[in-house]
Amino acid sequence: MVQFERYILNNGLRLLVHPDPTSPIATVCITYDVGTKDEDPEHTGFAHFFEHLMFAGSKNASNFDEYIQNAGGENNAFTNQDMTVYYNTIPLVNLDIALWLEADRMENLRLTKKALDREKKVVVEEFKETCIDEPYGDIWHHIGPLLYKVHPYAVPPIGKEISHIENAEQKDIETFYKKFYSPNNAILTVSGNIAPEEVLKKVEYFFANIPTGTKIARQIPQEPIQTEPRRLTVASNVPTSAIYMIFHNAERQSKDYYLDEVLSDILGEGDSALIYKKLVKDREIFSEADVYITGTLDTGLFVLEGKLNDGKTFEEAEAALWELLKQLQDKPLSENELTRLQNRIEHNLEFAEVTAFHKAVNLGYYELLGDAALINEEGPRYREITVEDLHERAKNLFLPEKVSIIQYIPK
Repeated sequence: MVQFERYILNNGLRLLVHPDPTSPIATVCITYDVGTKDEDPEHTGFAHFFEHLMFAGSKNASNFDEYIQNAGGENNAFTNQDMTVYYNTIPLVNLDIALWLEADRMENLRLTKKALDREKKVVVEEFKETCIDEPYGDIWHHIGPLLYKVHPYAVPPIGKEISHIENAEQKDIETFYKKFYSPNNAILTVSGNIAPEEVLKKVEYFFANIPTGTKIARQIPQEPIQTEPRRLTVASNVPTSAIYMIFHNAERQSKDYYLDEVLSDILGEGDSALIYKKLVKDREIFSEADVYITGTLDTGLFVLEGKLNDGKTFEEAEAALWELLKQLQDKPLSENELTRLQNRIEHNLEFAEVTAFHKAVNLGYYELLGDAALINEEGPRYREITVEDLHERAKNLFLPEKVSIIQYIPK
């Protein structure tokens, strides 16, 4: 059970404090409610761009990393389609430094032309390395538009195309910053060996005077149910052919999400997974394969992927994947197998909450979902799953009219 206290400052900033008497290290995490789905279609990649810009310096701190490192800490960030998260681990005695730095860049980020030009080069180079030069690196630029016809999840976090960052003007960047980087659009989580009341005083000192931003009114179109199969063939500089079989899966707060995650574990988690045992090891159709779900807040994706061995055809690969899914539809697993799987999931959930760092990051995530208390409800939700639940879900999820298939072939 993860204990925490919740406070809301007058400017709308949500504060979650997890007192952890076992940790001499404090974690300061800020979750901003902004991701790829919030971007202008003509200015994509901005959420990820800001992941870089937020380290470019602020009014009172010219070098964010230097301050954190000199205080004995570490920091990093990540962006996805729903959120942007910044986190710091620092000795408890230097907690004030992390709070001061986060507050300063929330209000006074230094968006100079020099900083923008420098970070543009970094992000453009990252785009080239990960999406253009890397084999299969552009896969999400194909999956997104094929699976999402109206929802902005069609755009990967790094952006739709390089030009959107290369041509970004300072006024566009400043508008994005003012709209999304405000206290009422953020969740601050602090974890460590410190009393919640003491943390509240410190946070009020550093953050309370930051003005409230404009309330964001989202009107994100929801993806309609797919009613016919979709196919795409991509000829690219890849070493071997690959297949991606994809279905829309449940939104994050749905009961079906938990069923989808268990099904993906049965298919793809570890060497005991069905896709590895049957299609990599036994039948040698794939040299490597994986199964996973995207876990987005709105309707996500259930992905099966595999790289074909020499001599194997797409027809063989596709038929073998359907056989695997048919097995789950007919009889997913026994009661004993489900119990073992539930035990493993529960163990992984508990292990994920061992450190103050993981508790801080996860509390912010569940608060964004709707309530940080959900962090303590994940285990019971998986425990409630039955074999029949999985059987019915597999029959409704893996349907021929709901599949999208991408074939990668070497040029």
